[in-house]
Amino acid sequence: MAVRDEFPEPPADFGIDRETLAYIILKARAYDELTAPDDPDDGSDAADDRFVRALEDTRSNPTAHELRVAIGELDADAQISLVALMWLGRGDYDLWKEARRAAGEREEGPAWRYLMGEPLLGDYLEDGAAQLGIDLAAEKEDGLGDPDLDTREGD
Repeated sequence: MAVRDEFPEPPADFGIDRETLAYIILKARAYDELTAPDDPDDGSDAADDRFVRALEDTRSNPTAHELRVAIGELDADAQISLVALMWLGRGDYDLWKEARRAAGEREEGPAWRYLMGEPLLGDYLEDGAAQLGIDLAAEKEDGLGDPDLDTREGD
């Protein structure tokens, strides 16, 4: 009887390393948590508002920029894989090959804009990754699951 790995290898055409995928999921979850600004001209400071502004979707909040850059820096094939992964996790497709083929045919503008418009993007990406056998537990343990420990370099 052959021993089978609990998690199979990701498809050969996946093209996104685990660390990058975990980072995008982290940023997508942080982006999902942003709220509309309450009162941008209220004159309070961080101590008065208990740092609630860190959760507001304003031009000075870097979360959206970081997510957009992380997705935009992927090559075209990896962006297709990311869209397919989201569709797989959302339940639009049951098979990777079908999701990837359809994602390759998508002509709805930049992948980052499409993906960032999807509520629960981080959850869908992680669910899709789990369906492909991509276990991100080690990356979460290394701090990618904690925004306070984000040490990724770049723009």
